[in-house]
Amino acid sequence: MTNEQWKLLTDMVNGKKTGKPVTGFIIDSPWIPGWYNISHLDYYGSEGKWMEANRKVIETFPDTIFLPGFWSEFGMCTEPSAFGAKTVWHSNQMPDAHRIITDVEQIRELRVPNVKSDGLLPLIIQRLAAMQPEINAMGHEIKFAVARGPLNIASFLMGTTELMLAIMLQPEEIHRFMRIITDFSVDWLRYQKEVFPSIEGILLLDDIVGFIAEPEVKAYAVPYIKEIFNSFDAEIRFFHNDANGLVSTPFINKMGVNLYNFSFEHSINEIRELAGEEIALLGNLPPRDVLAAGKPEEIAEKTKKMVEEASDKSRIVWSCGGGMPPDVPTENITAFIETIKKTA
Repeated sequence: MTNEQWKLLTDMVNGKKTGKPVTGFIIDSPWIPGWYNISHLDYYGSEGKWMEANRKVIETFPDTIFLPGFWSEFGMCTEPSAFGAKTVWHSNQMPDAHRIITDVEQIRELRVPNVKSDGLLPLIIQRLAAMQPEINAMGHEIKFAVARGPLNIASFLMGTTELMLAIMLQPEEIHRFMRIITDFSVDWLRYQKEVFPSIEGILLLDDIVGFIAEPEVKAYAVPYIKEIFNSFDAEIRFFHNDANGLVSTPFINKMGVNLYNFSFEHSINEIRELAGEEIALLGNLPPRDVLAAGKPEEIAEKTKKMVEEASDKSRIVWSCGGGMPPDVPTENITAFIETIKKTA
């Protein structure tokens, strides 16, 4: 992300007049390798190919902001690997993380991982450090520290169904679990900031927040996510949950969020009412069924309709309702960006 893009984003989040509509997309390995026509193994395993793929994205779409920007990641396996989860690799899809907890009592044996040495974390840092001179030479900087959210990490370590049951039946153990994961997450975000002082934002991704009811949101999401967003003084605190958001959205302010990416199944007006005027929103075109599957003419039509239906167009990063899905072609992204320029 360039300093100009960062200022545009922070001005928009802070409610300042930007003079032009802002578009942006969360992009990572579900989309980039296929779009760039390389295998996932090449994308994860070659620093050079990772760099060139991200460079090509930025050069192809100079009029939009890609978030978090040069994302160093290994799919959903990054954080679980630090706890000892087995990573299974595939040529043309994201890797799988195998759960390590088959009995809730095993949570008592967990320890907070060392973020400087455990799992895939050192490779995340090494890739960014190796490519940082090239990133900077392009006029870009590393601006976000990134982590999966505590419930999301927990779901990979013990299974989503098992986590949901344990939340209801063994709350004390799950709070112990959340404490360990939260301490790890704070360490991980602070370490990223320590290595890359240019970082000024936090991106936290947790779809499991959309799977639980209001009492559980208050107990297992709000306090732990708030603590994670307070890892350091971040100017942008960006939260992604593209599962159901109607229950959790009224609490995102208490979590410390100021930029929110939500499900396309909820309208911008609906989320605005629940989130409040002070929260910037990122969305909300359907990512798979429209942005990926539609033709450019349909993208333009649906995008125009999305803009026209938004009653309050301030504090919006126009995007899709979630991360960039697989198989979105160049012409569809271009159609979206050009339509926003004309209508927003």
